[in-house]
Amino acid sequence: MRGRRAWKGAAALALTALAATACSGEASRLGMPEPISEQAERMLTLWQGSWIAAFAVGAVVWGLIIWAVLFHRKRSDDLPPQVRYNLPIEMLYTAVPFVIIAVLFYFTARDQNYVEHLSERPDATIEVVGFQWSWQFNYQEQTGKDQYRTLASNVGTPVDPNAAVKPTVVIPVNKKVRFRLVANDVIHSFWVPALLYKKDVMPGYVNEFEVTATKKGTYEGRCAELCGVDHSRMLFQLKVVDWDQYQQEINKLKQAGGAQ
Repeated sequence: MRGRRAWKGAAALALTALAATACSGEASRLGMPEPISEQAERMLTLWQGSWIAAFAVGAVVWGLIIWAVLFHRKRSDDLPPQVRYNLPIEMLYTAVPFVIIAVLFYFTARDQNYVEHLSERPDATIEVVGFQWSWQFNYQEQTGKDQYRTLASNVGTPVDPNAAVKPTVVIPVNKKVRFRLVANDVIHSFWVPALLYKKDVMPGYVNEFEVTATKKGTYEGRCAELCGVDHSRMLFQLKVVDWDQYQQEINKLKQAGGAQ
């Protein structure tokens, strides 16, 4: 009876936790932020698929454990039949892990190639310069292969986490936007959780990635690499707007002399 009550209590607790998580809209995302780009959607799908595979493997393992406990528990002092090997079972538990690894590797490699793909002519290009301890956003246009011209700049300053105004990078919605990441001093990391992606900002090296944002709004960003005493103040915001608003932002920065 006590065991039955314990199982009922555990089940009730699990259902309560699941309901609470579902109400917050995070159950299907399994703890990940709500994605705001095509690339982020692909990464979320990979994350969900990995968890489904993990749950399936766990269910099979636990099922075999419970089956062994229930149907092969000791019933007498007689020694059960002894066998040296079981070739089909040994082949099964050798082959299945390789199949699981191969499937996970395939989908991971496929999605990584998609997320890291760079188009020849993105719709917008933004150079992100990380420095101790803020960001500079240079809005550029591509003039040739690996050649860019800066149209306007927005230079930020370190801010407190609760500050109302933070350095802001503006990108257009439903357009291919390339981020070019460089650093002046130490290694930083450009991270917008809603993009489900981050990338190092390294001195002497240009890291690049592209996103196609699908949801307008303002999203928090930060440096994800411990870069010095004011690392916690290296905050910024990503603002996704219409193309016309994006152009207006560039013109406003031009009129202001390119600085925030």
